[in-house]
Amino acid sequence: MKIEREQVSGRNAFSGYGPGYVEVNKERHASSVVVSADRVVDWPVRSIDNLAAADVAAIAELRPEIVLIGSGAAFGFPDPASLAPLHALHIGVEVMDTQAACRTYNVLLNEGRNVIAALIV
Repeated sequence: MKIEREQVSGRNAFSGYGPGYVEVNKERHASSVVVSADRVVDWPVRSIDNLAAADVAAIAELRPEIVLIGSGAAFGFPDPASLAPLHALHIGVEVMDTQAACRTYNVLLNEGRNVIAALIV
């Protein structure tokens, strides 16, 4: 599915998603990624059931206002202990399926929020 929405120029935004991929600025990614306004990096997490605190620690160090965790095609919630690095720094975290995380990220980005999407693809 393509996302047609006004986007902030020069910032990373989701332009589409579908089974097994997400698109950031029309560039397709077929594996898990962490996306912020100014960077896109591979993320080694392949399943929400295997998410560990170490997987979010580097994200927490970036000090975003909120982190959206996309759990994959279906909603799944991680072990609460895996989110401890975010909670310790009072960083908001929301878990949703990956497609919902893409849409929510774009809305928050367009509002000028400091948001990061960590997506399992």
